[in-house]
Formats: sequence, C-alpha cells, structure tokens
Amino acid sequence: MERYTIQTDAAPAAVGPYSQAVVLDRIVYTSGQLPMDPETGALVPASIEVQTRRVLDNVQAVLEASGSDLNHVLKITCFISDMENFAAMNAVYAEYFPAEPPARSCVQVARLPKDAMVEIEAVAMRVEP
Repeated sequence: MERYTIQTDAAPAAVGPYSQAVVLDRIVYTSGQLPMDPETGALVPASIEVQTRRVLDNVQAVLEASGSDLNHVLKITCFISDMENFAAMNAVYAEYFPAEPPARSCVQVARLPKDAMVEIEAVAMRVEP
C-alpha cells in the first residue's frame, strides 16, 4: 500500500496540522475545503452560492493535484451552517455534478472555521497511475 499527502498552491493552504488530501493507493481523501481564495488565503465573504462555488473549485484543485477529478468522486460530505441555505447550495452543487453524482451526506453544523457558510470534503478514485 502506498500512502502520501497532497499539497497544492491551487487550493488554500491548510490552516492547521493536516494535509489538503491523503492518497492511499488509488483512493483520494480530501480534507474539508472552505470558501477561501487560494491566492490570498482570505475567506470569500459572499452568498452561499459564491461560497459553494469557491469550495467546489478548491475541492477540484486538490483532486487534480492528487491525480483525480470531479468525475471520479465517490462520496461527498457537505457541512453547512444553516439548513435554510440547502436549496441554494444544492443548485450550485448540481452544476459541478450534472450526471451520475456521487453519494453524499449534508449536515448542518453549529459553526464552521472562519465562520464560513459551507465546507465540503470528498473521497475519489485516482485516474492517473
């Protein structure tokens, strides 16, 4: 079994003692991604739609650095700070997974780091050897 960590400048740097992703053989486990601009490290202070788009772009960047992509995601976990935002978050999410979407859980949490509205983590298959 081969295990290694991923670090890419195309996604926000980890804000604690964790990796952006861990690869074990052909499976990629991403850490939860926040709506942070990878260039500035600042939270995108906007609507749930804008934050969801930024989060999914960050997930995509980490997956690509891992040798995977959104088409090979097996499972997503979404954390949102307010279930009232579920429909709006879901509409943006559907743009990223238009056909055969992955399995998914979505839970409301009391609070997210940096007071973000959404955080998303993924499990995917690597497509590059």
